[in-house]
Amino acid sequence: MADRLTKGIRIEGLRKRYGKGDTAVEALKAVDMQVAPGEVVGLIGPSGSGKTTLLKCLGAVIEPTGGRMTLGDEVIYDDAWKINDLRALRRDKIGFVFQAPYLIPFLDVTDNVALLPMLAGLSNSDSRKRALELLEALDVAHRARAMPAQLSGGEQQRVSIARALVNRPPVILADEPTAPLDSERALAVIRILNRMARQFETAVIVVTHDEKIIPTFKRLYHIRDGETQEEAGEGRAFE
Repeated sequence: MADRLTKGIRIEGLRKRYGKGDTAVEALKAVDMQVAPGEVVGLIGPSGSGKTTLLKCLGAVIEPTGGRMTLGDEVIYDDAWKINDLRALRRDKIGFVFQAPYLIPFLDVTDNVALLPMLAGLSNSDSRKRALELLEALDVAHRARAMPAQLSGGEQQRVSIARALVNRPPVILADEPTAPLDSERALAVIRILNRMARQFETAVIVVTHDEKIIPTFKRLYHIRDGETQEEAGEGRAFE
């Protein structure tokens, strides 16, 4: 497990403070977390516990106050950013899946997925080929030429998962990806994330309040008052 964890995501002593002096708020207090390639873990906790702050730090959206973060075999933060181009880091090394799919309404399904590798410098034809392969794997290839407004909610979320995977990042951050879905579709999304994580050796962190999917995780991190505690999950089978 240790060797695999060096290729996933590792967080050591991560801290985030808002404000200064007497008004300072310690949103994160020496958070430790590790997720192996191919593993999907849940991140749970009450509102205001630090989940959103942690996700923003992991996604290089905001800068931590201190600590260390490693993605794959690369240290990206060690009491300061070690990466010059954070936009490229987010594009190439981190996949995002949100509660809403946020698909570009004037691009068809294939182009929504192919856009990121094109921006990363992959040719148009290779980007579209990679997009179509993922759409096939996610059982939405038959909707490849459809516009986002023509898709069901479940189809849109599958396309957003394809988009998150298309640059083959070492980590995917999923923020309440099943919140708007019914039980059947919510479990389908988690099933897909687990299958894709194994197939692409991607470490996946799912932030959720969704009681429907919490029993599916084998490991959970419970965050309270800016501190995380690892918990064994039920790992309940999907079928």
